[in-house]
Amino acid sequence: MRYRNVCLEAFVYTLPDEIVTSAQIEHMLAPAYERLRLPAGRLELITGIAQRRFWPPGTLPSEKSVLTAEKALRITGLDRGLVGALVHASVCRDFLEPSTASGVHRRLGLPPSCMVYDVSNACVGLMNGLVQIANMIELRQIRAGIVVGTESARPVVENTIRYLNENTSLTRAQAKQALASLTLGSGSAAIVLVDRKLSRTGNRLLGGVAWTRSEACELCHSGHDGSIGDGGRTLMWTDSDALMRQGVQAGKEVFPAFLEALNWTPADIHRTFCHQVGRAHRRLLFETLQLDSSIDYPTVHFLGNTGSVALPITAALGLETGFARPGEHIALWGVGSGVNVVALGVDWQTTLRNGEVGESLPAGTTAAASAPSPAPACIVD
Repeated sequence: MRYRNVCLEAFVYTLPDEIVTSAQIEHMLAPAYERLRLPAGRLELITGIAQRRFWPPGTLPSEKSVLTAEKALRITGLDRGLVGALVHASVCRDFLEPSTASGVHRRLGLPPSCMVYDVSNACVGLMNGLVQIANMIELRQIRAGIVVGTESARPVVENTIRYLNENTSLTRAQAKQALASLTLGSGSAAIVLVDRKLSRTGNRLLGGVAWTRSEACELCHSGHDGSIGDGGRTLMWTDSDALMRQGVQAGKEVFPAFLEALNWTPADIHRTFCHQVGRAHRRLLFETLQLDSSIDYPTVHFLGNTGSVALPITAALGLETGFARPGEHIALWGVGSGVNVVALGVDWQTTLRNGEVGESLPAGTTAAASAPSPAPACIVD
């Protein structure tokens, strides 16, 4: 993929107010921990995640997606009449149908000529939506577009805690498959893309690659879709070690093609914003790609794994702190279960700060810091 006419105008985010620590989750898991003889502190020790955030019970994804997309319009100053596509791309959505994008479109007051639809592809959904909008802009089909999504981890985490406590026959090995579920956090993000001639920032989206290792598609899965009669609680089971290895292997395989697509060498990558899974995954990825991890901005320790919105939220927070400077090359590295990789390169120039409208990371939290009916579908890997 190569682009000549697309600018990535802004990453925008909204975070929940409620903070839930790993210690609190372990306290709720006391019956299971006692039965399985697990030591306190294990969850944070293994994952590197100290805390994550939850929306209030019953929050629909569209509620926060509207808030974040509205904020994106204000921050960029984009005339909503120019928005030619709105893609809702998180795992979580309001209903099986109609599309969550339809409701977001209505509440934003976007023009009827704006194309709307949902995209779902685990943790790379927003990256896929970004590529689709970029393609439409490059082909001159539209002049601007927004990809937005909201992940809600509360149902998965609470159901997992309940399941682990109630099922007294579970072994340690079986309980380990639920570990990834306990790392999940909530958040909302939007990415605004515009034709180069409309841009206020000059942040050129240069191109990138996509890669799939579908032989690993069974390493992380939720229950069946409720429409085919699953009828159970929202749960997710993951072979975390195997998924980590497969994700990193996919990254290793596609990395040379990524560099070739952008005509870059590893030294041309000045900053990276990656999907946030856990401490071990980040370390192994950068060791495998032979990149210095200091060029990467981590948020997983205080936000957890926020699914498809993890990468854009991390980018927004990192850019807001001045982590990337004008003229630097940024690599956006998305990985999701399946296993799928979407890697994109951006020539960064200007940051439009979320804080300009009063929404920034709450005081005291820094990168150095440690359901309604029907219920939203919300499984994130």
